[in-house]
Amino acid sequence: MTTWTVTRVLRDREAGLYLGAVVVSGFGSSAMWLVAGVWVKDLTGSDGLAALCVLALWAPTLAGPLLGALADRTRRGPLLVWTNVGLAALLLPLCAVGSRDTVWLLFAVLLVHGATGVVQDAAEAALVAVAVDRRLLGDLNGLRTAAAEGMKLVAPLTGAGLYAACGGAWVAVLDACTFVLAAALYALLGVREESPRRVPGSPWERTAEGARVLWRHPTPRALVLAGGTTMLFAGVNGALLYAVVDGLGRPPAYAGVLYTVQGAGSVAGGLAAGPLLRRFGGLRFAAAGIAVAVAARAVPSDAVALVSSAAIGLGLPCVLVAALTAVQRETPDALLGRTAATAGTLLFAPNAVGLGVGAGLVELIPHQLVLVLVGAALPVGVVPLLRAHARRASASATSDRSSSDASPA
Repeated sequence: MTTWTVTRVLRDREAGLYLGAVVVSGFGSSAMWLVAGVWVKDLTGSDGLAALCVLALWAPTLAGPLLGALADRTRRGPLLVWTNVGLAALLLPLCAVGSRDTVWLLFAVLLVHGATGVVQDAAEAALVAVAVDRRLLGDLNGLRTAAAEGMKLVAPLTGAGLYAACGGAWVAVLDACTFVLAAALYALLGVREESPRRVPGSPWERTAEGARVLWRHPTPRALVLAGGTTMLFAGVNGALLYAVVDGLGRPPAYAGVLYTVQGAGSVAGGLAAGPLLRRFGGLRFAAAGIAVAVAARAVPSDAVALVSSAAIGLGLPCVLVAALTAVQRETPDALLGRTAATAGTLLFAPNAVGLGVGAGLVELIPHQLVLVLVGAALPVGVVPLLRAHARRASASATSDRSSSDASPA
């Protein structure tokens, strides 16, 4: 079934080019994101500052609705080309980072990198919804997750090896090259786009329209709320990565091994996402993915840490794929950029909050206790899905009774 799903999607030229760009840029970004934390850890010796590298990348999601509105004000294809070119140029100043006093430059670049990524995600979601048959969106989103997360199988180890051999500057150059190649792939897309029409109202009113669209649709709303809850706890868990590595008695670069195993789990989850989404529906599919425990990472064992990383990678894509697919299917094209970005903010801003909380907690209390508490709290994310499923079942039952009353035997 999975092979059939891949074939269905890749037969589409535009989908193939899009996935190619995701793979290429994802490779460089995955390598850079890991190396940034290792780089800061080596320069400062601080677990908290190392965790803040990931926070710098996620923090711009707080401005998602505003940044996503840019994807509705211009053609999405050219926007993706030029933002990738801009990211390539942005990374080159990292060649100057070489001491504790220059770490601020790394954080600044990561922050802009994250903001540009928010715009790109909104543009991609809107462009794909136009370019691909909407019946294939779940499959494509699952494959995109598998492709992006699959880079964790090779990119972190490649980045860590390049960092150990040549330093962080060469990893930044590698990432810049991948963005140039991604820009070329996006330029080859043959999607015909009309220039967006001017929409009346203030910039704030146009930006807020994405939130109003999301709120009016109960299924995407429930999926996004559940995903945001899950990502909050995932952020706390992610901030403890280097503390977990220290607890295992391993060097900071060992984080690349855990990232790789998590990537393998996400590849499996992404490849199966399309068929499972069709079989079980978005609500039940997402609920299955949320019930992932992370408490086992508190055990100071390499084997347990590796199994836990694989389980985390397998579970997280479920709710994210289900939420994005629901948003794409139920949102008009003219509003899809800002609506997808608003959903992205509600999904990933909690991750930034969790990363900040985790970065503070890891300096104050044992990371094992935090992991146990996070693992126990994760099932809270299922609550919005249960409520939405109950409302849908009630509405269906009411509709059946009304039809029966209207047409008595």
